[in-house]
Amino acid sequence: MAEDSTPGGPAPAFELRCGALHLTIQHIPGWLVGLTVSAVSSAAAWFAARYLTGA
Repeated sequence: MAEDSTPGGPAPAFELRCGALHLTIQHIPGWLVGLTVSAVSSAAAWFAARYLTGA
């Protein structure tokens, strides 16, 4: 992974600027990504079984 050469260090993983609100996330942990993917997949499977089946 390449490092950013800006004086402030590496670029943030996520940055949101909306008026006076400035939200910066420096690092997103792998376990949080895995948990989110697992939860979304489970919810999609539940939704498909509940509403998209012909039962």
